[in-house]
Amino acid sequence: MKKYILALDQGTTSSRAIVFDKKGKVISNCQKEFTQIFPKPGWVEHNPLEIWKTQKDVAVAAMRKASVRPEEIASVGITNQRETTILWERRTGRPVYNAIVWQCRRTADICRKLEKKGYGEIIRRKTGLLLDAYFSGTKVKWLLDNVRGLRKRAERGEICFGTVDSWLLYNLTGEHLTDVTNASRTLLLNIRKGAWDKELLDIFGIPEEILPAVRPSCGFFGMTKSEIFGKDIAVGGVAGDQQASLFGQACFSVGSAKNTYGTGCFALVNIGKKFVLSKHRLLTTIAWDLGDGIEYALEGSVFIGGAVVKWLRDQQKMLKIAGDSESLALSVPDTGGVYFVPAFVGLGAPYWDSSVRGTIVGLTRGSSSAHIVRAALESVAFQSRDLIAAVEEDVGHKVKTLKVDGGATVNRFLMQFQADILGIPVICSAIPETTALGAAYLAGLQCGYWKNKEEIRDNWRMRAKFSPRMGREKRRRLLGDWKRAVEAARHFSCGE
Repeated sequence: MKKYILALDQGTTSSRAIVFDKKGKVISNCQKEFTQIFPKPGWVEHNPLEIWKTQKDVAVAAMRKASVRPEEIASVGITNQRETTILWERRTGRPVYNAIVWQCRRTADICRKLEKKGYGEIIRRKTGLLLDAYFSGTKVKWLLDNVRGLRKRAERGEICFGTVDSWLLYNLTGEHLTDVTNASRTLLLNIRKGAWDKELLDIFGIPEEILPAVRPSCGFFGMTKSEIFGKDIAVGGVAGDQQASLFGQACFSVGSAKNTYGTGCFALVNIGKKFVLSKHRLLTTIAWDLGDGIEYALEGSVFIGGAVVKWLRDQQKMLKIAGDSESLALSVPDTGGVYFVPAFVGLGAPYWDSSVRGTIVGLTRGSSSAHIVRAALESVAFQSRDLIAAVEEDVGHKVKTLKVDGGATVNRFLMQFQADILGIPVICSAIPETTALGAAYLAGLQCGYWKNKEEIRDNWRMRAKFSPRMGREKRRRLLGDWKRAVEAARHFSCGE
């Protein structure tokens, strides 16, 4: 009997694999970090071979840790860091360049030139996205224009393009495929139709020959090669990380919202099957397609969320482990007037300002590492509050509670401050990594492991609830100071 679902969760800083049972309970969980490459200021890369190796290794390790045989796995689900761009040789599977990560700003100038030509509104109407270096289209263009001989090879059909899901699928199954959620983040997919768009391809100068076939998020993506797990296993679900999280949080009804705290922060609200453009610089994106039509979501993206803690740990040596940030933040009563705008790669929604860089304001001789760490954690909540405020403006009503997930939700200081600065309850899922759970649910629905969304909704459990304690006047004052800090950072632009 098929007892389990294996979820592969390929993130920005680590690869993870989780074995789930029918109740959505974690049976085993293995994770491995991989190398972050920063060739120039604002540039971010990964080694595609390291991505694949770490993902394969943790998948095998998770099954071994749970003492699960491959014949006990009903299906494999995949979720991944979105927008990150990989090109590889179709015949050999060798990457032609490092993966250009979603955080990378090298194509900001390409975006500005295309915007000046008047393409921004055309792209927005078709893709729901803003013309920004965040997305895959300009990254593909940069590779074709800068890697010697690559454009001609691409036009001959010798090169494959894919986001990380496609790269994993190619290595797992040999198939060149993607799902609609990942395709919707490339600037190349018409999300009203769910198909690649010739006008968009022409704008970016990208040959159609390199594109993967697009499938529903819940569907058959092929069988894994038998040498990977010792037996072939079906891959039945694929979704970008934030859409997978929305699904894992059982946000199936119109108006339901979640915020994920990972490397960045990502707030999504389900808007159903009707395509609606945001009036407040949020993105319209595909939430999922279960085989019965596309459903949409509004999304706000913070580029640097939990990554600011990693920066404090690795670059500044203020922390031994990320978990120390909570106790250090609580060792002082407040930030002492320090505000941290962690715009290391620009600001995402609702600002969309690629020229901003990280800024700390309000320092005095009495400012300590504890004040800076606390300000860094508070910055995650402030940025998330900016997203939720924009969501509320678009949907026309207040968000009454916020479901949250991701690794940083174990930080009780951060969650309490988030509830305080929003003025609404923050509800943590019993399973912090709902991104992987969402991928598991999609795969399990495809093979009949779970019957329907109602069965999935019944699985959802709360781990903790944080209710606001902060007074209205203090909230207003802190938000005002945060806005002043953001404006200070924007004025001190690097002039990209």
